[in-house]
Amino acid sequence: MDSRERVALALDHQQPDRVPIDYWATSSVTARLLDHFGLSTQEELLQHLGVDFRYIDGPKYVGPEPEVHEDGSVEDHWGVPRVRVEIGSGAQASVYREVLHFPLQQAQSVAEIRDYAKWPSPDWFDYACVARQVAEAQRTGKVVVFMGDRMNRCAQLKPAMYLRGVDQILLDLALQPEVAEYIFRRIAEFYLEYVRRTLETGGGGIDVLMMGDDFGTQRGLFMSPAMWRRFLRPGFQAFIDLGREYGCKVAHHSCGSIKPIIPDLIECGLDILNPIQPDVDDMDRRELKQRFGDRLTFHGSISIQRTLPFGTSDDVRHEVQERMETLAPGGGFIFCTAHNIQADTPTENMAALFEAYRTWGRY
Repeated sequence: MDSRERVALALDHQQPDRVPIDYWATSSVTARLLDHFGLSTQEELLQHLGVDFRYIDGPKYVGPEPEVHEDGSVEDHWGVPRVRVEIGSGAQASVYREVLHFPLQQAQSVAEIRDYAKWPSPDWFDYACVARQVAEAQRTGKVVVFMGDRMNRCAQLKPAMYLRGVDQILLDLALQPEVAEYIFRRIAEFYLEYVRRTLETGGGGIDVLMMGDDFGTQRGLFMSPAMWRRFLRPGFQAFIDLGREYGCKVAHHSCGSIKPIIPDLIECGLDILNPIQPDVDDMDRRELKQRFGDRLTFHGSISIQRTLPFGTSDDVRHEVQERMETLAPGGGFIFCTAHNIQADTPTENMAALFEAYRTWGRY
């Protein structure tokens, strides 16, 4: 059975030959695994690990030159200053671009926000490269996914947090709802056109549209379910409708504890939910599988907070076995970590993870 057949059966809630495998990791982790296995390219690594998905980079930014500030921060295409932060050293080093200031934090009205000079345009991207990326991914025989990078992924709440500030956008929901509604609508409009052009250029070759917007914390939702439905569901629905229009299955990544809105995600037509984060409250895997497993494919669930960085190789194997028991029966499950494997993960645990996928992941 090839990857496309395997994933199609899993998404149809049937049991293929084995659980499909996906790979999420930081660039430093990928470099370490290439060295560990004596391989030269990421494609060789994905083939070696039996990964069934290939992610395309998506459109290339060709817009205005990012503004560089005296403090060393560089603006992203939303006008949000970010500073380079390096965590760890040597083989365990990872680089991130962290938000330094929130440019709309002090705005007092919709008019001020409307006049923000740095709203991005979909015209700032070159989409021609997408066709080539799709063709290259298709030649591998794997399932083609468009997700975008961490700075530009189909979302509403996270960009609003970057623009307005985490505290302020959440206060806006209750105190200035017209401000929140405008910001979310403006963000959604950008992504709808950006993704539409990407999928159009992909020529029907993109199999999965992966969105990413964190709706939960370790203990619960960022907002009440009623607020989520008012402020975020319309854009979420529009993203799914757009993906469906171009023949895509639609996946969504949300960290945190989000069980109260999972029925809403299903009603909107979501196909795949990532990551089923294991180290948070009220996301019991058995309950989720029992309640929603016939309508939703679960993707992820392997702990990057505890098991992979701090457990033993046996702990990793036991976790994979437990996921087979709780999430895999009847199909509708894809192996992956709950987020990118981080640089603090021992190499032996990474190797044990993919070995366990292959050993224990067969039906």
